Amino acid sequence: MKRNSILIFLLITLFIILSCKSKDYIIYYNKVNEIDSLYRIANQPEEAIKQYKKLFKKYSPKNQERIKEYETYIKLADQHQKNFGGKKSLYKLIPLIAPYEGSEKSYFGLFQKYGIDSTEVRKRIANWKKGLNRRLVDSFSVAFVRDQAENRENFQLMEKNDRINAQLLKWTFENYGYPSVQKIGLIGNDGIFMPMHPLFSHMVDEKEYPYLKAKMLEYIKSGDCIPKDYANMVDRHNLQISKEGTLYGIYLSYDAIVDTIKANQERKKIGIPSIKHSSKITKDYFKK
Repeated sequence: MKRNSILIFLLITLFIILSCKSKDYIIYYNKVNEIDSLYRIANQPEEAIKQYKKLFKKYSPKNQERIKEYETYIKLADQHQKNFGGKKSLYKLIPLIAPYEGSEKSYFGLFQKYGIDSTEVRKRIANWKKGLNRRLVDSFSVAFVRDQAENRENFQLMEKNDRINAQLLKWTFENYGYPSVQKIGLIGNDGIFMPMHPLFSHMVDEKEYPYLKAKMLEYIKSGDCIPKDYANMVDRHNLQISKEGTLYGIYLSYDAIVDTIKANQERKKIGIPSIKHSSKITKDYFKK
């Protein structure tokens, strides 16, 4: 009896450990790229719906810029009369669109179709904003102003400000983790726009660069850091500092890529679509 109790305890402990093990979002991003190809290139929307449904049972959804996988899943399922979870899934969508101020208006028709009125959507977005880390919002609002001081034309001031911002990023990583849009939003104090990629691209010549690079890769795997933000920083460092040439073809343009096959292999390692797929996503985005 005692032996059985110990065995049950060990099994429960093992189950908890396995359940709590963090999921690798690089696997998620690559799966999204496969499914997006089914919908966008192979024109198989119903198969894409099935695959997305399976994926979102395993992973909390993201809704990446331009590819917008979770929004695409919901809209496709709605169009093809497939069950996507109704209100429950739409409530998950709200915080994913909340950082893009005003964008919720284009979703009102869909929300209302499933019994969520515009007042409730706005209320949930307001509550989301209240949940942002105010200390980080304040700090990064200052950091983005500092980053663009005198249009970065005063070299000495630019170097000084980049050093300060590098220390802020390191401090943030150590104390709060990655400053994702779900922590600080996209719009800071006084309406300042705060996408992280330009800030990180100015870290390429700082002594903290190796630390930031290593930590950002960890945050890609945890689902906090956008793969393209990491790739943009690494590409700029490789082009301007180490003179190795672009690795991913994110910074500047695809024209800077020397070896397309290698670039696609490196992209897959961090969950970025292939060059051809990315080009199709970009074209579709600007068509809209």
